[in-house]
Amino acid sequence: MTTKDFQTKRPLAIFLSYFRPHRRLFALDIICAFMISLVDLAFPLISRTAMYQWLPQQQYRTFFIVMGIVVLAFVLRSFLCFVVGYWGHTFGIRVEADIRRDLFRHMQELGFDFYDRNRTGQLMSRLTSDLFEVTELAHHGPEDLFISAVTIVGALIVMFSIQWRLALVVSLIIPIFMVVVMYRRRQMSAASRAAKQKTGVINAEIESGLSGVRTTKAFANEEKQQTRFDGANEIFKTAKRGFHKEMGLFNASMEFFICILSVAVIAVGGWLIMKGQMDYVGLITFSLYITTFISPIRKLANFAEMFSNGFAGLHRFIELMATEPTIQDAPDAVELSQVRGEVELDHVSFTYPGSSEVLHDIDLTVAAGETVAIVGPSGGGKSTLCQLVPRFYDVTEGSIRVDGLDVRQVTQRSLRRAIGIVQQDVFLFADTIRENIRYGRPDATDEEVEQAAHRAELLEDIRTMPQGFDTYVGERGAMLSGGQKQRVAIARIFLKDPAILILDEATSALDSVTEAKIQGAFDQLSQGRTTLIIAHRLSTIRSAHRILVVQDGRIAEQGSHAQLLAENGAYARLYHTQNLGENHG
Repeated sequence: MTTKDFQTKRPLAIFLSYFRPHRRLFALDIICAFMISLVDLAFPLISRTAMYQWLPQQQYRTFFIVMGIVVLAFVLRSFLCFVVGYWGHTFGIRVEADIRRDLFRHMQELGFDFYDRNRTGQLMSRLTSDLFEVTELAHHGPEDLFISAVTIVGALIVMFSIQWRLALVVSLIIPIFMVVVMYRRRQMSAASRAAKQKTGVINAEIESGLSGVRTTKAFANEEKQQTRFDGANEIFKTAKRGFHKEMGLFNASMEFFICILSVAVIAVGGWLIMKGQMDYVGLITFSLYITTFISPIRKLANFAEMFSNGFAGLHRFIELMATEPTIQDAPDAVELSQVRGEVELDHVSFTYPGSSEVLHDIDLTVAAGETVAIVGPSGGGKSTLCQLVPRFYDVTEGSIRVDGLDVRQVTQRSLRRAIGIVQQDVFLFADTIRENIRYGRPDATDEEVEQAAHRAELLEDIRTMPQGFDTYVGERGAMLSGGQKQRVAIARIFLKDPAILILDEATSALDSVTEAKIQGAFDQLSQGRTTLIIAHRLSTIRSAHRILVVQDGRIAEQGSHAQLLAENGAYARLYHTQNLGENHG
């Protein structure tokens, strides 16, 4: 389904659409549930016949044969319960997996601005706990509703055949019970949605606490972090209070009606016996059917709670799926191929949502194969400028062109295939070095991965590791040094072999010795490519063809290293300040 479908279709229609690929398992589940209901309905009838006919008429042989058949029926019932339990849950898990697949795929389509606004822990909650409750609803919901309906309707039909007056009393109580159930279910559903919104806070706090545990320990701030966590945990404790209150009211109402049902049957049945319109066997049979009623009524109660939780999770799923990506391919977008690497920024301005303008009327042309360094104070717009080229954000005004094509008129996938980015904060997956390098081109051979590592000057380090390329790097590359992580990122780019390279302060977190070693890899990487370098240390960009000084969202100066020094402007002041600091150090 498309994003538009999630915006326009009813939640129930969306939910049932995930049943379609697994309809055979669903049919098996429902058929088995139906047969279980038939066995449950048959037992009181057989008991009634035994008390009316077989035992009074001393038909003992028939009685024991039927009892044997009943035992076999209950053996079959046990097997059917196994099928419902195993294959029914398998059906539910497959539905959950399909929903999670679609949600994860959609989340990957959402832009940087979405992740700027939403915390990872809350998004994880939507991918895990919310969908688990949707699964429970997918499996148990239709099954419980179906069994309850068949059992209640079947029992009423038999009751009317035994004593219509008593059956009428029961059938009058049930609609009142159902009205109360539906009202309380709506209250539970609203309370469940509110609880889910609040419980996302605890997941976000857990994710934040675990991700930042090294920083917490470094500052000896365990108590402060515990206080933050306790605050979120308190929200979690109180978040479900309203839901549990509604659930308690629901269960109390249900128990009241179950008790009233039994009392009504005994009271009215006793009155009918007194009038000679019913006998004891009929009343016993009715009592057995009331006992049969209790199980489906409890299933209805469970269904109401399950429906509330499941649909609250489903609504949150639909809400996310209905979110339109802010960055989308144009309907007539073309593939960017045989990229030379010319980049043009034509009167580009950019503003983040809810903030002041970051870039103001930027005009820039970078020739294919040219290396352009971008320097300037923090917050001046350097990184933002480079994030606009791969279209992580769309310009507010103006346009950006690659090889003469507006980036909004080419597919995002082909554009980003042509661009390689190395950032200061390198993200490595919790996998092996080999697979982290191969992320640059997933179909690369082992030989190509090793060649990329060699070109990134990482091969010698890998050879000293216990498992070589199969060495596990840890969470976010925690088991590697900063220089090694950076070189893994460089190796990825060598493997990707893009026409345009963006180095976003890629060495600023490294010491001078490590930076000097990696600089050679960067120099080799940038050969023959259009390269944009955001640099903090000016000593690393002297060889750039051109240097831009970006201040307050504008290009204040541009030229070669020598030209800018001769102008004795902002670049010269920045350069002399850094040199003075280094010489003093």
